[in-house]
Amino acid sequence: MKSKKLSEVPFTNVKVQDKFWGGRMKTHRDVTIDACIRECEETGRISNFAKAAGIKEGKFEGIYFNDSDVYKVLEGIAYSLANCRDAKLEKKTDEIIDLIAAAQQSDGYLDTYFILAEPDKKWTDMEKHEDYCAGHLIEAGIAYYKATKKDKLLKVACNVANHMMSVLGPGKKHWVVGHEEPELALIKLYRETGNEKYLEFSKWLLEERGHGYGKGAIWDKKGWGPSYCQDDKPVKDLSHVSGHAVRAMYLYTAMADMAGETGDGEYAEALDRLWDSVVLRNMYITGGIGSTKSNEGFTEDYDLPNETAYCETCASVGMVYWNHRMNLLSGQSKYADIVEREMYNGALSGVSLSGDMFFYENPLATDGSHHRQKWYGCSCCPTQIARFIPSIGNYVYAVSESGIWINQYFSNTGDITLDGKKVKIEQKTRYPWDGDVHIKINVEKPCNFNLNLRKPGWCGKFFLSVNGISKKDADMNNGYIAIERTWSNGDFIDLHMDMPVQIVHADKRVRADAGLVCLMRGPIVYCFEETDNLKLYDKIFVSSESRFKAEYMPDLLDGICRITVLGDNGMEFLAVPYYSWDNREPGKMKVWVPENIR
Repeated sequence: MKSKKLSEVPFTNVKVQDKFWGGRMKTHRDVTIDACIRECEETGRISNFAKAAGIKEGKFEGIYFNDSDVYKVLEGIAYSLANCRDAKLEKKTDEIIDLIAAAQQSDGYLDTYFILAEPDKKWTDMEKHEDYCAGHLIEAGIAYYKATKKDKLLKVACNVANHMMSVLGPGKKHWVVGHEEPELALIKLYRETGNEKYLEFSKWLLEERGHGYGKGAIWDKKGWGPSYCQDDKPVKDLSHVSGHAVRAMYLYTAMADMAGETGDGEYAEALDRLWDSVVLRNMYITGGIGSTKSNEGFTEDYDLPNETAYCETCASVGMVYWNHRMNLLSGQSKYADIVEREMYNGALSGVSLSGDMFFYENPLATDGSHHRQKWYGCSCCPTQIARFIPSIGNYVYAVSESGIWINQYFSNTGDITLDGKKVKIEQKTRYPWDGDVHIKINVEKPCNFNLNLRKPGWCGKFFLSVNGISKKDADMNNGYIAIERTWSNGDFIDLHMDMPVQIVHADKRVRADAGLVCLMRGPIVYCFEETDNLKLYDKIFVSSESRFKAEYMPDLLDGICRITVLGDNGMEFLAVPYYSWDNREPGKMKVWVPENIR
């Protein structure tokens, strides 16, 4: 029995017309995709499939999970094609898919590392990412079929899933997924095919955790063990985030999907506990998670160092996936707030404005030595960004039986079907630089429904009008401004959200931020770069006496709102959005600065 309160409006129904996100999607199409394909070719990731198929001679190249990078790029390509068809890119993609299909073995097995390097050790080490790679293959196959209606990759994915179920499962072989991913992919495959065996297999994989079945390198590594991959407790008993941040996010995403599909209240209760653990005690102001490089994840509550913050880009995107599902499950705005925080800060910082340089780690302070790179030996983050940016429209709208929910604000048109009725919503806004949003409703004939507008957590005061008439008595529902009426074609709403510069204090238990503050304006977290402040960098402070000037600079960093901090001692400091740092001259950077308390 499904228990989701809301249903997603897919990005294919949302036409992005926004300067902010539209520009990034264009850069993704023009630059990021080509960069990722080129690197996958030059590093042997794609030729591994040709070798596994016997088309080319040679040994396996790279890290044992390199197949997954190719699959994530293909997924990103699929989303880009769904937004904007490109015959040349599609032809190139079909050629890569042909190699993947040729590499698949007759029993459905497909993992180029094991085919080429260790054919006698398949399904012996739960850390070796066979299942993880399979999950990304499944997601890519579904995405490409949806975008092009070509099913070759989807058939390959189904064969892989069927092979897994022939080896693993009740009465066969116990299996704990070392790096979670296939669990959520199998639920997607169930939704696409309607075959319940995929949902059942996903549930079985989730339930295998926490019973001592895990075997492999990470289980034996000192200081890591079962908690590193969330295998120390059954999933329904989890209450505190631990271990590797990306693995945790994929697990929680799958749990949320499973709760939505089955109505399992114990999953939902565990997720509520875990959300409090992550967001209230282990998340940076940017939305970044994972405070240490030692395990690419979590240590103890409130341990949030700035210069050594890990904050893997993949984990921030994982936070989007999880919180989006939590929003659909519950209809609560706090989850969409986190999606927004990640979109504009923790995830977006992972890619340069040029679209071809990437962060793996996203610290909140640096001595000037940390910079984006073209590629990594482990390049999960560039390929994660490759599939995230073109699907940004996924997070704008949702629907319930009686209403439409607007979760994110940027200029777009959304085509929505509500109880058989077609509704088109148009948003026009300069968000995130401006808090004014104009929303127009287009319907074929008058119809009654609830329209729910998210009131962002950062927003203090807001003003709302419908058809030019001020609406001061709007109801609030789980963080949404709720408007119920019979809508006519051409009705419009104007939402104004005050967007002052805000001084933010960390929780007093965060030792690294004692005596420090940071700045936010709207959803944007700001930082101070040495290149803007030169000789004053080490003297930067913000106090209650500081005054702020926010100014839109169209020619700076692809167009940003820059903040000038006017100190009471006559000094001026300049702050720019955190996502935009390290796109100019190299230098120091910090988010948190001293608070000069009088």
